[in-house]
Amino acid sequence: MRSRVLSGMRPTGALHLGHYHGALKNWVRLQEQHDCFYFVADWHALTTHYEEREVIEKNVYEMVIDWIAAGLDPDKSTIFIQSRLPEHAELFTLLAMGTPLGWLERVPTYKDQIDKLKDRDLATYGFLGYPLLQAADILIYKATYVPVGEDQSSHVELTREVARRFNHLYGRMGGFEARVAAALARLPKDDQRYYDRQRKAFGETGSAEAWGKGEALVRRAAAAIEGWTDDQTELLLGHLRGSGKAILVEPQALHTEVLRLPGLDGTKMSKSYGNAVLMRDEPAEVSRKIKGMTTDPARVRRTDPGNPEKCPVWDFHKVYSDDTTKNWVIEGCTSAGIGCLDCKQPVIDAILREQQPWRERAAELTADPKKVHWIVEMGTERARTVARQTMKDVRDAMGLGY
Repeated sequence: MRSRVLSGMRPTGALHLGHYHGALKNWVRLQEQHDCFYFVADWHALTTHYEEREVIEKNVYEMVIDWIAAGLDPDKSTIFIQSRLPEHAELFTLLAMGTPLGWLERVPTYKDQIDKLKDRDLATYGFLGYPLLQAADILIYKATYVPVGEDQSSHVELTREVARRFNHLYGRMGGFEARVAAALARLPKDDQRYYDRQRKAFGETGSAEAWGKGEALVRRAAAAIEGWTDDQTELLLGHLRGSGKAILVEPQALHTEVLRLPGLDGTKMSKSYGNAVLMRDEPAEVSRKIKGMTTDPARVRRTDPGNPEKCPVWDFHKVYSDDTTKNWVIEGCTSAGIGCLDCKQPVIDAILREQQPWRERAAELTADPKKVHWIVEMGTERARTVARQTMKDVRDAMGLGY
């Protein structure tokens, strides 16, 4: 049985080359190795853009077209829309009952987004709770892996903690408390109190320091107390991290290769910044945009030597050019043997070659919107089958199976 991968994107409409090289390329590769679930995170879009509902539907299907054009195969990957599955919202609600508020407030991207989006009113429960909704999105499919960049690792770690806490609260076997109490009774009184402090600290804050201190204490006990068993060690370590029977699966972050393309001005590529090359831009538009790219500011005149490392076009060469072309760029730029337009032409040619099959596949889908809708419908129903089974397990564990 293949392991399951889960990932999603907010519906932003037509995607750009940064989306492709930063995520989509990996998605296409992963579908050959794993059971992949990819979803349109339209509820997540509402956490920050709840006043812009008019564009959501168009953005959803434009994005799905780009997914399929890039190579996602509906026969290999399950493609679906988050809001079509109320099970996500139900799991989010049930997880919220036992998730400490402090866990959400310490997610690094929470304060970061508040700082970056000062023009929006983000003092909402939806925005505070979006990391928990993200956790529900992952846990409801019992995903083994979540492909993320380093900046998103904190979300996967929160998801692991939420699953761990749920399993602790609702997945403990009969006699669990008595077995824990019996193991703790073998520790000196001071160690029992110390262990309990570390367990509570880890449960409330996820502190690595608290976990380390508690684990060290258990390991010392295992080495020092005669007759201590491996089962007792695992029991106390499980109690320390808040785990029980695995009703919900703790996912692993899958740090796959991420190629980051800068925008035309050297900053992060973004449609909102007006510096993006779209996956389906027409050839003339691609040529116009790349030819107008910012280059090394030291090259004021054609005869001035430059430094590729200070030029955003070089980042495109790293992605698109072979070693021969890159060596030609380095030699020509540093010696002023080539001009900036000369340097840009191989990038233009490579992008156009890459885009050709995307535009062809997208044209077929754009001409037949019902086919796109059908792909999403079929994927949503496949996802629903899995989500409903998880929710049955969750309700039974929480005593709501009546």
